[in-house]
Amino acid sequence: MSWYCEAAKGNPIHESYHDTEYGFPLDGPLDNKNDERYLFELQSLELFQAGLSWELILKKRATTVAAFDNFDVDTVAAYGKKDTARLLNDAGIIRNKLKVASIIENANRIQGLRESHGGFAAWIAAHHPLDRDDWTKLFRKTFKFMGGEIVNEFLMCIGYLPGSHHADCPAYKRIAKRNPPWMQADPKVYGLSSK
Repeated sequence: MSWYCEAAKGNPIHESYHDTEYGFPLDGPLDNKNDERYLFELQSLELFQAGLSWELILKKRATTVAAFDNFDVDTVAAYGKKDTARLLNDAGIIRNKLKVASIIENANRIQGLRESHGGFAAWIAAHHPLDRDDWTKLFRKTFKFMGGEIVNEFLMCIGYLPGSHHADCPAYKRIAKRNPPWMQADPKVYGLSSK
């Protein structure tokens, strides 16, 4: 089902992300998987990837995280003109004015989710299960620069949509043991067989 499983195998840039992050549920293998900061980072990386290669995003991940103050939501939400100018002059990130502005605005919107739902992770959990189209509508209504592919990849990454790995992939087997949200839902929601 996923071409990424084969492409990532033995690739020094993709293999660790494929094997330890992609498709794992929010309580997955990293200590901070439930962390608002981590979700904001993943959402922002997916936003940066629009129209570009995932390999480029992974190559720039460390410098992007550093440039955005470790994706601390409150810090990024407070960014002003000087921070935007600094980011747009930083060769370590994707220097796209619209994407940078959208990430800053999304930090503000994540702050709002704390009041309405108790946080970003709780907001996602509160809307599960939805199919891809409904997730996309929800993210477009709530955030900036959230196209269908961005939403799809972000939610596959955190275990809310199927399709991150093929069934024979060792990572898929580890993910299945954790019973991610998409496996808990009625398969019909995603157009899957209920076998």
